[in-house]
Amino acid sequence: MQNRREFLKTTALAAAGVSLLGCSSGPQRFNIGHGDGKMHLKFFPYELQLTHTFTVASYSRTTTPDVQVEIEYEGVTGYGEASMPPYLGQSVETVSAFLQKVDLSPFTDPFQLEDILAYIDSLSPGDTAAKAAVDIALHDLVGKLIGQPWYRLWGLDPQKAPSTTYTIGIDTPEIVREKTLEAVGRFNILKVKVGLDSDEEMIRTIRSVTDVPLAVDANQGWKDRSKALEEIFWLKEQGVVMVEQPMAKERVDDTAWLTEHSPLPIFADESIQRLADVPAIKGVYSGINIKLMKCTGMREGWKMAQLARALGMKVMVGCMTETSCAVSAAAQMSPYVDFADLDGNLLIDNDRFSGVKVVDGRLRLPDFPGIGLQLL
Repeated sequence: MQNRREFLKTTALAAAGVSLLGCSSGPQRFNIGHGDGKMHLKFFPYELQLTHTFTVASYSRTTTPDVQVEIEYEGVTGYGEASMPPYLGQSVETVSAFLQKVDLSPFTDPFQLEDILAYIDSLSPGDTAAKAAVDIALHDLVGKLIGQPWYRLWGLDPQKAPSTTYTIGIDTPEIVREKTLEAVGRFNILKVKVGLDSDEEMIRTIRSVTDVPLAVDANQGWKDRSKALEEIFWLKEQGVVMVEQPMAKERVDDTAWLTEHSPLPIFADESIQRLADVPAIKGVYSGINIKLMKCTGMREGWKMAQLARALGMKVMVGCMTETSCAVSAAAQMSPYVDFADLDGNLLIDNDRFSGVKVVDGRLRLPDFPGIGLQLL
C-alpha cells in the first residue's frame, strides 16, 4: 500500500492530466516535495495600512493589526491570516499567544480537517481570528495538495460569484463625495456606513454622484425601532436594497419587530458569530453576514451558510480590513450567497498577495488551487 507521501505525489501528477470533478481545464499545479511528513506553522505580525480613515458609528481608525500565518507540509505552503479590528477584542498579542499553543505534530495528514480544526477550536473558548488564520492556511494547503480551488471542491460555479459592495465610511460630505467618485464605474453596489445623525446627509451626498444600488450598515447605531423603520422606508426610496445590523444585538424583540415590518431584508452582523448562533436568530433577522474572523474560518463559515439556507434565511459573506489572503478565502463561498461584502483588501495600501479580483464590479475567482493566492 502506498504511504501518504507517495499518494500525494501520485495525486499531484495525475491531476495534471485529469482534473477533479470532471473540470476540463485544470488550474496551476504545485509540486510535492520530500519533507518530514509534518506540518510546520509559522506566523508574524503585519499591520495593515488603510487608504482612508475608516469610520463607523462607534470608532475610527487608520490601521488594522494583523497576523500572517503559514503552514508548510511536504514543500507546499498554505497561507492564512488573522485580522483584528477593535470590536473583536483580540490583538497581535492574544493571537500570537494562541498560535504558540498550537501543536500540529500529532497530525500527519493535513486532509483530516475536521479533526485538526476541532483540536484548534478546543484550545480556547474565544480567539476566533487566530483560529481562522489556522483554518484558512489549512484550507489553502489542502487545496494546493489536491490541485483545486475550494469553490470547486464545494461544487460551486465561479460564474455565479456576485458583485461585491464597496464601503463608504462615515465622514464629511467632501470626503464621502471623494470616496464615491473613486468607486464610480468600478462597483455595481456601494455599502454605506450609517448610524449617526448624519445618515440622510451621507445618502444624499452619495446620490449626488451616483444612482447605483446601496446597502447600509448601521453597526448597531439606531436606537429607536419606530424611527429606524421610518428611515428604512426612506432608504428604500433612495435605492437601498438591504440593511445590516440596525440596532444593538441585545435588542432582539425590537429587531424582530423591525424585520417583520421592514420593506428591506435585515441582516445580522454583530448578532451572529458562529454556527450555534444561527438557529436563534431565525425570525429576528432576514439573513446572516458570515465573517471568517468571527466564525473561526472557512470550515465553520461554509456550515453556517448551508444551515442558514436550510432555515430559509438569506446569506451574506463579509470581511474585515484584510489582505487578499482572508478575502480570497471568504470569496470561495461567494457563488453561494445573496450578497458579498468583500472589499477589505481594496481598503489597504500594503497587500502581500494577489487573489480574488473585482472586474466590472463582480468578484472574479482565480483558478489557482487552495484559496487562489499568489505572493506579490
